[in-house]
Amino acid sequence: MAEVILSAGEKTFILHGVDADFRNDGRKRCEYRSMEIETKLMPQTHGSARLRIGNTDILVGVKVELDTPNADKPDEGKLEFFVDCSANATPAFEGKGGDDLATALSTTLAIAYQTRHAFDLRTLCILPNKKCWKVYVDVLILQCGGNLFDAIGAAVKAALYSTEIPKITAATLDGGEPDIQLSDDAYDCIQLDTSNYPVIVTLCKIGDNYVVDPTLEEEVCSVSSIVISVLPNGKLSSIVKLGYGSIQPSTFTKMLKMGQKIGLQLNKGLMKVLKEEDQLGRNRDVFGFLR
Repeated sequence: MAEVILSAGEKTFILHGVDADFRNDGRKRCEYRSMEIETKLMPQTHGSARLRIGNTDILVGVKVELDTPNADKPDEGKLEFFVDCSANATPAFEGKGGDDLATALSTTLAIAYQTRHAFDLRTLCILPNKKCWKVYVDVLILQCGGNLFDAIGAAVKAALYSTEIPKITAATLDGGEPDIQLSDDAYDCIQLDTSNYPVIVTLCKIGDNYVVDPTLEEEVCSVSSIVISVLPNGKLSSIVKLGYGSIQPSTFTKMLKMGQKIGLQLNKGLMKVLKEEDQLGRNRDVFGFLR
């Protein structure tokens, strides 16, 4: 994470604010900051999204290409995540400073989407044992202002929602070799079914309490966090613990219930915004990096 140095007095101020359910920016413990999200802003990709929450700025691009299924999963496609911690986001990412964080983020995404209840890779299969779609999800951290896991999780879901895969007009075997024909119409595409895709919710333990959507300063005051991925039906597809601090079983259960509740709200709100943007069609204004 980005390095933030706080004095003992500043940490105490944040801790007392969390205890009183009145955080440094005026939010309650279970409140999110507002998000800004935009999709389809990079025409050179099959899908893209940019999300900003507080000072955190995330850019996601999705590319798809034809590939051969794995031998142990002949009827499934492939999904691969890559996270790049740009040195422009924070000086802490210079050199190889962001490698460990990038690995943790990409691993968390892979775990969140590994179950068929979240992403059914069979939908990417074209010809079993022969051809499938491989989806590359590339995440670039433009600015780091805290709560990276949640921001990246929402941005990835938005980018996948906007992804358009070329429509296959014919898929046959010619002499044992696959023959794939794609539509000549650039607008003749199919979209991924994102109805079951998860969002990620981080619960940061500060003192005897916990908060959602932590700022950088709050993350410094925390000794442990849990990162959960919540499906639209409320089920959890993954749970990851961060930090060296311990969490009491009773507190852990409460954190999971709170994360599940927040995840349902986040899923619902995100899908509502994406559908509203989608209804504007291709003639909508694309702001990209102009604001």
